[in-house]
Amino acid sequence: MPKRLPTLLAYRHVAVVHNRLAAIIGAVTLGLAAIIFARMGEVAQKLFLHLVAISPYAPFVVTPLVFATVVHVTRHSFPAARGSGIPQVMAAGRNPERHANGDLVSLKTAWAKLAGTIAMLLAGGSVGREGPTVQISAALMVAVHRWFRVPITAGVIIAGGAAGVAAAFNTPLAGVAFAIEELAAAFEQKVAVMVMLAVMISGLVSLGLAGDYVYFGAMEGGMPLRTMFVVSPIAGITGGILGGLFSRSLIAMTMPGKSWLMAIRSRPVLLAALCGFVVAMTGWTTDGLSWGTGYEATKLLLAGHSAPMIFGPAKFVSTIATALSGAPGGIFAPALSVGAGLGQLISVVFPGSPAGAIVLLGMVGYFTGVVRAPMTSVIIMMEMTADRTMILPLIATALIADAVSAKICKHKLYHALSRQFRGGTPATHPGQQLEAS
Repeated sequence: MPKRLPTLLAYRHVAVVHNRLAAIIGAVTLGLAAIIFARMGEVAQKLFLHLVAISPYAPFVVTPLVFATVVHVTRHSFPAARGSGIPQVMAAGRNPERHANGDLVSLKTAWAKLAGTIAMLLAGGSVGREGPTVQISAALMVAVHRWFRVPITAGVIIAGGAAGVAAAFNTPLAGVAFAIEELAAAFEQKVAVMVMLAVMISGLVSLGLAGDYVYFGAMEGGMPLRTMFVVSPIAGITGGILGGLFSRSLIAMTMPGKSWLMAIRSRPVLLAALCGFVVAMTGWTTDGLSWGTGYEATKLLLAGHSAPMIFGPAKFVSTIATALSGAPGGIFAPALSVGAGLGQLISVVFPGSPAGAIVLLGMVGYFTGVVRAPMTSVIIMMEMTADRTMILPLIATALIADAVSAKICKHKLYHALSRQFRGGTPATHPGQQLEAS
């Protein structure tokens, strides 16, 4: 027995080295992938706008056609790639042994997710790359651990997903917070260390290649205490109501329901084409405001500039239509844009107050209303604007929005949508082919 001890210790040492190498290489790989994905998304949006400049009526043909094609291909060939990707990662993290060799976090699904999201941006879809980046990052982390013959645990999947959030937004703290609040059912010490390691390394890769940037640009809002006591509840209540309605609509499309819902769900490709037409029409009537992620308009509003008042409502319609189509794509960036439009509408009532600060509160209110993750919402807003002066009104708004949204939609969006993926393979019922993006 004593002779076996050195051998056992050596084996454990090799296993630890393999674990750490897999985590480091996986984090570097997904950091690179996130940057490439971001650049591809930017190019895709520019190409679509270039097409619109050449032919203003092209979206009425291109957008419905691409929506229908992407949903058809995804539904029949890559069902685990539909929608956001975050529910898939949550489902895989809950039962890693069952899903380690499945499609939820496979490289095949990751490629399909990337291609599907880029295709949606090429067609003007109101999607973001953040949710897809989470699934792609988790798949890359799992693949690297397989190559090193390291067991796939919940920590591996959660660390990949969290690093994906950090790399997508350049928000390392938000990545850790999202892992704690959303991805992990039980956040253990070992998982915490792996998450922080993966987030740190992917952040360093992003920092080295993309530079030390702030996602929406640095701002200093600041808000008098008296104004905060009025604006925060308004932003929290309205954001919670709208975000709760958004989540409830998407969840309803994946659950057994009334006969008219069943009829709609039975023709997913036709539904996708109709959703594409709604997106095309909304963008056409608003001079393209509602197409794509909405990043540029949101950045301008945060800086105190103005946009057409229709921006928020149009972005809401475009985003919910895109999400209901069931195509691959995220809701993070579009949700922030809807919130910015909501904040602009609220700022009209307070002409003497800093408009950018109220826009920020509208963003955290609506974003929290959708995802029901107040801690992540506050941290991600702070990191994306580098503004620490708004911490108290941000927290107040997020807590109010979370409470209001819970009254409207009792289930948390990603948790509810992840249920359809927990059976080992993605569900095939027509009603389960539609998912939040």
